[in-house]
Amino acid sequence: MRFLLVLVIWTLTPFSAMAQAFPSKQIRMVIPYPPGGPTDVLGRIVAAKLPESIGQQVVVDNKPGASGQIGAGDVARAAPDGYTLLANASIHVINPHVYSKPLVDAVKDFTPIALIGIVPLVMVVPASQSARDVKEFIAWAKANPGKVNFASSSTASAPHLAGEHFKQVAGIDMQHVPYKGSAPALADLAGGQVQLMFDSMPSSMPFIRGGKIKVLAVSNPKRVAALPNVPTLIEAGLADFDLGTWYGIWGPANMPRDLVARLNAEIVKVVGLPDTRERLAALGAEPSAYTADEFAAFNRRETERWGRIVRAANVKLD
Repeated sequence: MRFLLVLVIWTLTPFSAMAQAFPSKQIRMVIPYPPGGPTDVLGRIVAAKLPESIGQQVVVDNKPGASGQIGAGDVARAAPDGYTLLANASIHVINPHVYSKPLVDAVKDFTPIALIGIVPLVMVVPASQSARDVKEFIAWAKANPGKVNFASSSTASAPHLAGEHFKQVAGIDMQHVPYKGSAPALADLAGGQVQLMFDSMPSSMPFIRGGKIKVLAVSNPKRVAALPNVPTLIEAGLADFDLGTWYGIWGPANMPRDLVARLNAEIVKVVGLPDTRERLAALGAEPSAYTADEFAAFNRRETERWGRIVRAANVKLD
C-alpha cells in the first residue's frame, strides 16, 4: 500500500509542478476564423488581458477554414501543455452533426477550459430595407418569393441555423449564402447584396451603430442591455425562438486537471474584470464564471441541443 501511495504521488507530482511553473513562455491562441468576426473579437479581448494575469504574452493566430475545423485541428494536434489554446464559438459542437466525417472530434480531441460568454444573435437587414419590424419583413419576404437571400458567417454555424429556423417558423422562401466569416457577410448585407442575416452581436454592433444596417430583433428570450429598444423574436410573435451563440476556450485532449483549473481560474478572472465586463456587455455578451467541469457539462448539453436543431433543418456539409 505504501508503495502504491508513493507511486501515485510520484505520478501526479510532475503535473502539479507543471501547473505551478506555467507559463514559462508565450501562449498561442488559435482563432479558427478571419480577423473581425465575433470569435476573433471576443478571443482578442481575453488574449489582450490574460498577460496581465499570467505574466506571459498571448499571441493570436487566425487559422480560418472548414467551419473552424482547420484551426481546431491545429490545436488538437498540439501538446496538451497549455501553450496552445483554441478560442471558438458554439459551431465547435455543431460541426459533428453536419459532417459525416468531421476533421476533428469536438469531444474526444479537446479539453474544455472556460466559457467566455453567451451572446444573443441579432436579426439584421440593410439600412435601406423598408421593413420596420419582423412582421413587416416577413410580409415583404412573402411578397418577394425567390428574391430573399440570407447570409451567414459560415455554413452550419449558429447564425446559419437560426436563419433556417426562421425560414421554417415564418413560412418564407429564403436562400442561404454562406461567407468566410461575419465581416464580409456584413459588408454585403450593408451593400444590399443579401437581404437578411442573423449574426452575433460583437461583429454586428459597429455596423448597427454606424447606421449601415438596422436591427429588427434579438434572439434572446429577453431584451439585451446593449439594445434596449429592440424587441425579441418571441415578442415579434415567433414563440420559443431562443437561439444564441457562445464562445469558449479549449485545449488539446488529455490536459492535466490542475493545469486546466489554473487556466480556467485565470480566464474567469480576466472575464470578471470590470473593464472586460463592460466591453463584453457593450457587445451584448453575458460573461461567464463557469468552472472547467461546468463548461464541460455545458458542452455536452449544447452538443445534444444543436444536434436536434441540425436534424430538424436537415443541414449537411458532405
